[in-house]
Amino acid sequence: MELLTTNNVWMMVCTALVFFMHLGFSFLEIGLTRQKNTINILFKNVFIICVGLLLYYIGGFNLMYPGFEEGDSGFLKFAGFGIAAPANGMTPEYAEGGYTWWTDFLFQGMFAATAATIVSGAVAERIKLGAFMIFTVVYVGLVYPIVGSWHWGKGFLSTLTIGEAKGFYDFAGSTLVHSVGGWAALIAVALLGSRIGKFSSEGKPQAIPGHNIPLASAGVLILWLGWFGFNGGSVLSADPAGTSLVLVTTCLSAAAGGVGAFILSTILYKNYDLTMFLNGILGGLVGITAGADLMSPNEAVIIGFLAGIIIVLGVALIDKLKLDDPVGAIAVHLICGVWGTLAVGIFGAKASIDQFLVQGISVLIVGGFCLTTSFIIIFSLKKTIGIRVSEKEEIDGLDSHEHGMDAYPDFRINQH
Repeated sequence: MELLTTNNVWMMVCTALVFFMHLGFSFLEIGLTRQKNTINILFKNVFIICVGLLLYYIGGFNLMYPGFEEGDSGFLKFAGFGIAAPANGMTPEYAEGGYTWWTDFLFQGMFAATAATIVSGAVAERIKLGAFMIFTVVYVGLVYPIVGSWHWGKGFLSTLTIGEAKGFYDFAGSTLVHSVGGWAALIAVALLGSRIGKFSSEGKPQAIPGHNIPLASAGVLILWLGWFGFNGGSVLSADPAGTSLVLVTTCLSAAAGGVGAFILSTILYKNYDLTMFLNGILGGLVGITAGADLMSPNEAVIIGFLAGIIIVLGVALIDKLKLDDPVGAIAVHLICGVWGTLAVGIFGAKASIDQFLVQGISVLIVGGFCLTTSFIIIFSLKKTIGIRVSEKEEIDGLDSHEHGMDAYPDFRINQH
């Protein structure tokens, strides 16, 4: 029972750290966007946390962990509405003494809201709040837990076998959390269109500076801290060897990602771009998340460094495609999420051609499902209630039109 208590306390600390990440996302998003939309972005992030947890309680948890049995398709099953702890839920018999059932629910619930938070940054400054809230309810309530059930809920991806490789592997969610949000962000940005002034009449990308880079920097450092819980908690116990290795690989990959992005962006653009440095750190964190428990420190540095390179190239690609992502969410969460997932088959304890194929096929399956469902949701909203604010609302700022308030009422600057 003492071991259960120790494990459970560690998991509760990790739950708190993952919750704290939502503050990091909020700071990053408002820092990289304009003052006139600050309230709107904060409102979305608070909405995601509150509604995400309630949706996970109502049905998301039982949709993600439905208890697949032999003979089930492993694609879709629902264990019922609401939550109630099983008879052994508070005992060492549950989860091999890693934590209690209530802690299990809360830790997983903190992950659920992250997928919509990723989309929030990508669509910032021009999406209708009502449309975004409806999207969040459907995507977090249904799409995220269904995809999660395919692997973490012991569904068909967990048993996908090619040669010697038995089962898809995603330790803490490079695919199941980050790319799930990233695929939806890609569709949303494409259907929304770019912000006014983002691209010139010749189609060249124009910088729209964020209003508070110190706040964005604080957001990234908070996210890095929160990843101690995101990856460290995914060990699912306080196992000394497991948690120590995961925290080391996580931190090394983050640091290498920042350095990789900093070096390449300096070579390409001849300046020291802090925002690219920051996104490189996040890319390193996302990249290591799928295999943090499988990698050596050397491999973590390589994965992170390459993720930083990918960030710089990814941001350039998004601009070239004339997609407008104010915070770089697609490059960070989607592209680096895919990279980190594939890296499991290239580096670490599971590296093999067979495992690489399993990882790649799983990425395609998840990507196809998320692209399809997010397109159906967002396109339906576009054709019914509309997803984009008017030109006047966008120019004036969403804070005044949708919220009737200003984030900085006593300190007004040029908002455009």
